[in-house]
Amino acid sequence: MADYRQKYELWKSDPFFDEATRAELAALTDEKEIEDRFYRDLEFGTGGARGLMGAGTNRFNSYNVRRISTGFAAYLLKAFGEDAKKRGVAVAFDTRNNSREYARQTALTMCAAGIPAYLYTYTCPTPMLSFTVRQLGCCGGVIVTASHNTKEYNGYKAYDETGCQLYPYTADAVIAEVNKVDITKTIIMEENVAAAKGLLHYIGSEMMDRYIAAVEGEANPISAEVKAALKAVYTPLHGAGFVPVTRVLADLGYTGVSVVKEQVKPDGNFPTVTSPNPGDESAMKLAMDQAVREGADIAVGSDPDADRIGMAALDKDGSFIFFSGNQICALLIEYLLERRKEQLKPNSCLITTVVTSELGSDIARAYGLSVEEVLTGFKFIGERMNRLEESGEKTVEFGYEESNGCLIGDYVRDKDSATAIMMICEMAAWYKSKGISMCDAIRNIYKKYGYYLDHLDNFVFTGKEGAEKIASINRKLRELGTSLSPDIASMKDFEKGIDGLPPSDVLKYWFKDGSWLAIRPSGTEPKTKVYYCIKDNDRQAAEKALAGRQALIKGVIDSL
Repeated sequence: MADYRQKYELWKSDPFFDEATRAELAALTDEKEIEDRFYRDLEFGTGGARGLMGAGTNRFNSYNVRRISTGFAAYLLKAFGEDAKKRGVAVAFDTRNNSREYARQTALTMCAAGIPAYLYTYTCPTPMLSFTVRQLGCCGGVIVTASHNTKEYNGYKAYDETGCQLYPYTADAVIAEVNKVDITKTIIMEENVAAAKGLLHYIGSEMMDRYIAAVEGEANPISAEVKAALKAVYTPLHGAGFVPVTRVLADLGYTGVSVVKEQVKPDGNFPTVTSPNPGDESAMKLAMDQAVREGADIAVGSDPDADRIGMAALDKDGSFIFFSGNQICALLIEYLLERRKEQLKPNSCLITTVVTSELGSDIARAYGLSVEEVLTGFKFIGERMNRLEESGEKTVEFGYEESNGCLIGDYVRDKDSATAIMMICEMAAWYKSKGISMCDAIRNIYKKYGYYLDHLDNFVFTGKEGAEKIASINRKLRELGTSLSPDIASMKDFEKGIDGLPPSDVLKYWFKDGSWLAIRPSGTEPKTKVYYCIKDNDRQAAEKALAGRQALIKGVIDSL
């Protein structure tokens, strides 16, 4: 294995790499920067690949897109044989810088391997790519997106024939093929040649129409007057959600919805926010400010690839309260199960993840649903949906994770902001007609089920040293075990593949008071994530307990 310097010299001098790439690398003077760009290959994991854009083996660029696509194509040809050349792959992109070009490179790499590509001609939400794979009967799919990451990032999400992100056993087979690829031997087909040969097909507006019809099919009956009475503000955060979300709300008669004009234009620089994550209150500031000015009931938002959501709501004192992903989904679960309780089946279930608050699960169980827990990431929710659908064992009513994403319905296998925002507006309108605000509704839930405080801490460590630090944190915690605190009742180490789940570097601690915390390295960013779920008598008591748990983890991290 060549060291990082040898790789750097190869990329800087080999004519295979274009002049702009070689010039970018020749201009580098910081040795740490050179090392970080070349000390490893950009990792293709269970959800695809994500990284900083730029030249280098450890950066997201056209060459790595071709490398990954070549490996994915090889897998598809092995898994499906000649059928892959009939069914093809759907390819989409969001509003990020270079996403359109990376999607084109992906499609033309597939064409070079003899696999037809169905390429979007306009920005596409991630759930719509999942929908497209299912609608067209493709053997796989790809969307170029880095979801909610900052503007410097881009990524590659790969999907299987069900429209679900690759499950570990599939991803492992794809990774094995990607690892065989010599990046300097990758080829793409010329676009005009691919089109002339019938390998490259363009997806037009008809697919958007189909997707929007599927979203609207999930709406519950509610009067036109009730819908028109709702006042809401929506922001797409410069992303792909603007067209589908506004079309759905307009079609259904939500006439009191305004948009944040400064954040409508697709722009991969995301000029109005630090990070385009609607799960962060700062990203929703313009929407919340506009909602205050307009006297709106709620503000909602979606991220660049339109799978995540954000929400804030007007409280009695005139302030706008920001809601966590756990709170939003708890509200939706209570609302949906109450509205649909006559339609629930004895085998109805909810799917959630091991790092998601217990509140939603408690609500589901109160309505007679069983709860399925999977690992972090919507691919695990999608795969469990597939398994339950195939067996007929259970009927999935709702799937969600704490990171501001949920799925209502079975037409996609990924979280979907268009459906979620439609349902949030429906819920808010329905409650408003009864004199209840969203803030009242969450307080009512706490009265009924107990007070829950959920919180997420991110510890960011960049570069090679950062990757080593992140790996050392869970290593140290495993050494400590339950001795981390006398208040810990039990601990689960998911690295061992417990509860029928694939092995994963997740540790979860249950405390004697029924609360828990979980810790895992992020699969997409250079950070360790710590999740807290505190159940207590009230907010003050819960915040005190949270501070104690945070101090425990910080003490371990600071000691390394």
